[in-house]
Amino acid sequence: MAAVLRYVRSRHSAIARGLLVTAALLAIPVSAETHAFLKRSDPPEGAILNVPPAQVRIWFDGPIEPAFSTIRVENSNRRRVDKDDGRVHPKDHTLLEVSVPPLRSGTYRVFWSIIARDGHRREGDFPFRIK
Repeated sequence: MAAVLRYVRSRHSAIARGLLVTAALLAIPVSAETHAFLKRSDPPEGAILNVPPAQVRIWFDGPIEPAFSTIRVENSNRRRVDKDDGRVHPKDHTLLEVSVPPLRSGTYRVFWSIIARDGHRREGDFPFRIK
């Protein structure tokens, strides 16, 4: 009987330690610099513009890694039309931007890919149109 009681106590002790470790891990604050999500863009997704933009800019809700972030603009024929100078802004690491030449009327699509400071990759695309 004593052996059974020792076994039960040691088993409960192990469970209690596991619960304490789990609780401690859950109590650790998560960094504010996690998972950057698209916050807004200029031009906005689906915009119909009267005047072509000089740049396409995307803001994220957290800092992104310059070395691993890309942006490109394609026309409706899937031909790249930006100036191939995409970059994370040097003073605002939440801003991804690329210059574009004067664009003609038509539909364009912006493709982007970023890695947040926490190492998580996100990518997406959105259209805009010039009258």
